[in-house]
Amino acid sequence: MLIVLAKAKVGEGAVDQARDAIATMVAASNQEEGCIAYSFTTDVLDPSIMHIVEKWVDEAALVAHFQMPHMAAFQQALATLDVTIIEAMKYNADEGQPLG
Repeated sequence: MLIVLAKAKVGEGAVDQARDAIATMVAASNQEEGCIAYSFTTDVLDPSIMHIVEKWVDEAALVAHFQMPHMAAFQQALATLDVTIIEAMKYNADEGQPLG
């Protein structure tokens, strides 16, 4: 399994302007074959930071994700907004197990 953790710096109002594009992207991504989970969150301690958390079954699923039409539409929607990716890392992981 691959886990992708990304962090973006967003300007004032950018999250509100991108909300529909984000919602569309998350819904479409979660329907992709090979997507285990896909989410965006705003940092509760710093609302100018957005976290993106993705889980994919493998590298091929992640590569296919970047070719999807909804990914191109999402990138186009964000192109004019004050959003800057400041970190994006992928990690290989096992399937995990519940804590406790």
